[in-house]
Parts: sequence; C-alpha cells; structure tokens
Amino acid sequence: MNATNQPCLDQFGFCFDNSYSKLPEVLFTPSNPKQFENPSLVIFNSHLASELGLNVDSLKTADWACFSGRKIPDGADPIAQAYAGHQFGRFANLGDGRAILLGEHIAPNSKRLDIQLKGCGPTPYSRSGDGLAGLGPMLREYLISEAMHALGVPTTRGLAVMLTGDVIYRVEPLNGAVLTRVAASHVRVGTFQYAAAIENIDALKALADYTIIRHYPAMENHPQPYIGLLEAVIDAQASLIAKWMRFGFIHGVMNTDNMSVAGETIDYGPCAFMNAYSPKTVFSSIDTNGRYAFGNQPMIGEWNLTRFAESLLSVLAETHEDAIDIATKFLNQYQTKYRDYWLCEMRKKIGLFNDEPSDLVLVEDLLMLMYKHQADYTNTFRNLANPSRLNTALIADGGFKNWQILWKGRLSRQSQLAEEVTALMDSNNPLLIPRNHIVEQVLGAAHQGDMEPFYDFLEALSKPYQMPKNERYLQGPSASFDESYQTFCGT
Repeated sequence: MNATNQPCLDQFGFCFDNSYSKLPEVLFTPSNPKQFENPSLVIFNSHLASELGLNVDSLKTADWACFSGRKIPDGADPIAQAYAGHQFGRFANLGDGRAILLGEHIAPNSKRLDIQLKGCGPTPYSRSGDGLAGLGPMLREYLISEAMHALGVPTTRGLAVMLTGDVIYRVEPLNGAVLTRVAASHVRVGTFQYAAAIENIDALKALADYTIIRHYPAMENHPQPYIGLLEAVIDAQASLIAKWMRFGFIHGVMNTDNMSVAGETIDYGPCAFMNAYSPKTVFSSIDTNGRYAFGNQPMIGEWNLTRFAESLLSVLAETHEDAIDIATKFLNQYQTKYRDYWLCEMRKKIGLFNDEPSDLVLVEDLLMLMYKHQADYTNTFRNLANPSRLNTALIADGGFKNWQILWKGRLSRQSQLAEEVTALMDSNNPLLIPRNHIVEQVLGAAHQGDMEPFYDFLEALSKPYQMPKNERYLQGPSASFDESYQTFCGT
C-alpha cells in the first residue's frame, strides 16, 4: 500500500494505486458513476491539479470527462464505501449514497490521496435516493473547503465541479452537478461503526490495520497498535476542532459518518462561519435543537470519539471490561488535549508567545465581553491592537477597558517586541472569512449562470490575511443577515 513512484499509465496524469478495494468486500461495493448526457465544466482547481501532477491539457481536450464520470481514468477502481453512523444521535447503516471513490492517486510528493466523485448517481447504498447533487451545495463545498485550506485547517478539497446537464428535484428544481473531491482518505468513524455493527472482527482488524498504515504509520511500532490508533485519532480530532473554533467555523452536521479518522474536515453540508460571537450560533435548518451549535462542537467531538472507541472494544483487549478501561482512560484525555490545543490557538490570536496559568481566564473573559456585546468574532480579534475599529459598545464597556489593561500587562511580561506581537496576531487572525451573505450572493449569481462573483470571492479567500484593494466590503458582516439565515444539507 505504500507504493511510491507509481507509474502514471493514465492520459490525465492520475497515478492510481488502489488499496482500499483490497480490504474485505463487506466494506465496499464496486460501483460506476452515472453517464450524464451533456456535462460541462463549471470550475477547475488548477493549483490543486498542479500539486497532484495532472495533465491539464489532456483533461481539457477530453472535455473534463473524468470529472463527470463519463470517462473512468486508467487504473481507477470505482467503489462505493459502506459505513454506518449516528445521525443526530441515532444509529443507522449508511454508505456512499451519492459518491463513488475512483481510486487512490499517488501525488508527485508521494502522498496517497482519494479521488472521489460526489453527486454522480445512485449506488447500492442510496436507500431509494437518486444519488444526485445540486450545483449550489457542490459549489458551497468547493468554496468553503478551499477557504479552510487557505486558513490552514486540515480539509478535503475540491478539484472540479461539473454541471451534469440534468435537472434534479428537491424543494425546487436544481441544476445537477458533480464535485470531484480530494481527501487524505474517506475512512470515517462510521466506517469502524459499520464493521463493528456487522460483528465482522476480521473486517474490523483489517480496517484498523489499514488506517494505521495509511494515516498513523508510527503506531505500527506501538506495543499495542490498536490502542495507539485510538490515541492518535483522539489527538487528531482534538487538534482539528480547536482549529475550527479558532476561526468561528460551524460544521453543522457532526454526525459520526461525517467525521474522518484522518483528522480532516469532511462533508461540508450546512456549514457556515460565525459573525457575532455566541456559543449558541447554529445555522443548519436540520439542527433544530442546536446539537451541533458552535459552542457544542468540542463536546460532540468527544461524543463521536466515544462511538469510535466503542467500535474498537473487541480489539483493544482480551476482555470487554479491560477494553472499556483502556477506552475510558484515553477518552478521559480528550478534554485536556482539546483545551491545550485550543488555548495554543487562542494565545496566538491575542499575541502571546509563551504560557502563563492565567491565559485561559484572559481569553475566556474576552469572549464573554464579545458575547455580551455581540461583537464580530473575526474582526474583534483582528482589530484588538486598533481599538478604533472595534465594536463601539465593546470599547465603551468598563470591563473591556480593564481587560485591555490586563492584556497589555500580560504582553509586557514576554520578551518579544511590539512589532513581533502584531505580526503574530496578524498571521493568526484573518481579515477575510466566507461571510454568509457573500456566500449566498455568489451562489445566487452562479445559479443564474454568472460565475464571475464566485471566482472573485474564491480568489480573495485564497489570501485570507490580505485585503484586496477596494474590497473592504468583504470584511464585514451584513447587518441583521444572520438573524434569519439558514443553511441546508443539500442532499
């Protein structure tokens, strides 16, 4: 599975070396994408294609056919993956209902990456669904995942979006589209849940071994590799969610089938970024009880990891009781790991280079003041050193004035110069995030056939720490827009 320098036999430059399809067959089903009559390219990620070593001229000459499923690249081995998941706390057997894994591409840097088509028609796991996707949700995933990548958050990425030429029917007719997604892998917590649920110990061990080799090879030398895998996945998720919280990102549907064991952000459905700071912020139309609200994400991460640990119990120890003790031990480390990762991220946002015990209170007090005055999360951190640009009610608050005194005193106790502090803050507090109202504007224009606003916004988001000339409107939230704003899963 660790093949490198894999020969590229495909005219498009794909170098497939497919290892997942060598696992027990209960974990997947061979599947081919639907053949659409009149597909056409909407957007192509030339930067990512270059990183992958693809032949852009050949792709263009073939009318981008491999991105709609009309042409299966040489060496591909299309499959739909089986998995289960807790969806809003309820368990169900699932699987790739509208996605097909073409194969695993070996990039020029020897990285193994999944190439997946999403929205390419029904699979054996579609559960009476049509397996199709609308243009808006596919462009949203492309846009937000590229923004997350630019911010430095581990994420799947969009390689291309194609119109299928078909109309699909949801609440209203939509233009059908296919997203080509690139991921470290598509192994989910739900994949392990599925292997455990069907009580196939051989499949569970094979999946665990596969995940260790592919994502956590250091654990091969661990005295108990499956325990090492549990610990590594807990650590990766704690780190990932801390980064989400740093930027005000709300995933929106943190079901266990939407949680990658590779520690990447995956499955962008009703996702959004928070404007005014509130832990209760939720935009998803299907999250009526706020289960996946912004402030709940660290807790839900732990809940999901507990389901992962439950799936591993049969391989963690010889007795069930010992396995539970082991799982509990490592799950109990999650909160500390998460807090340490989060505090590390937040220290950088307020210009701190070293650690002091009072830092946690300093950060939490600032967040409470932001919540009190509904201050914008992104802009408040970016403008801390420039109070004239801050929320006027926040500036006038005596509590904030006292906070500033404590903060400046804290800064004075480190050796870095003021210029270094400013540089640290500016490199960790973006000027630009995908503001919800602008996301909707560019998606609305795309639905009308005008992709220019989408391209422009995507280009701006690729450099989130720089302000494009004459584009300051991209920085601010829209007054009252979020009060009635809802995002949708797009299935």
